[in-house]
Amino acid sequence: MRIRRTITAALSASLVLAGLTACGDDDDGAGTAVTIASQNFPEAALVTELYTVLLEDNGYSVDAKLVDTRDAYMGDFPGDVDIVPEYLSAVGDFLNIAANGEDAEPVTSNDTDATLEAVTPIADEEGITLLEPSEANSQNAFFVTPEFSDAEGVTALSDLEGQSITLAAAPDCEGRPDCAGGLSEVYGIEIEEILATGFASPETYTAVTDGEAELGLTGTIEPTVEEDGFIRLEDDRGIQPAQNLIPAVSSDFLADNEDVEGLLNDLMAALDNDTLNELLGRVTLDREKAEDVAEDFLEQEGLI
Repeated sequence: MRIRRTITAALSASLVLAGLTACGDDDDGAGTAVTIASQNFPEAALVTELYTVLLEDNGYSVDAKLVDTRDAYMGDFPGDVDIVPEYLSAVGDFLNIAANGEDAEPVTSNDTDATLEAVTPIADEEGITLLEPSEANSQNAFFVTPEFSDAEGVTALSDLEGQSITLAAAPDCEGRPDCAGGLSEVYGIEIEEILATGFASPETYTAVTDGEAELGLTGTIEPTVEEDGFIRLEDDRGIQPAQNLIPAVSSDFLADNEDVEGLLNDLMAALDNDTLNELLGRVTLDREKAEDVAEDFLEQEGLI
């Protein structure tokens, strides 16, 4: 039977962390050990839990590790790490820069199919197989209060063109093409100040609610936006690259465990933004355990 366990957040930037190990059921995996690594934020932790429960149910013995940054696990993948629940353009940009240098021509865009086609050869060279992307597309997004939306007639980012605003966001937002850089250069928004309140953090929501900032940084999969009545603005000029959930798997591991491809592809096919928002809300808002939410969803979908 599956051993109940809780994902342990990483306290260091290496993979020498407390993991989660569980014995799998008697199935295709036949006790095969598999190491999964991902980042330590609620959405990534929940998706990692979905992978973990699914693979355990199919006989794999899973060791799942959460770390603070992508750099912390990519040095061990493939190798000590077998599977990474990834985001298409994020992993694509990482691999492209690693292979071709900091000044490499970007290969990602807001087109999922074109991005996957461009990134796949780079991943293959590194011994990484990218499986089927999910419809769930976890991009940066920006929000305003309903009062601001009504008063200014703002429902899309282009409605802010020519305005001077204060932005509550993560510290690394400045200059980034999918954040403050894109808002300025593509949308013509004057960023008067960036309040370093974090990505979709309570401080960011509070700053916008209290009027310290007109615009806040969140995500397309972030249930707090709907729960608290904020308005997520449409990225109508497409500054956000395709960030579809996608399994990245060691090619060597996949060659030895061919059933993993079908299992993870079926999981990706069952997810979209609305579904993941609902599941994440059960964890972050309703305080259910991620393992229970994952197991319940996988059972409902007939995946376990």
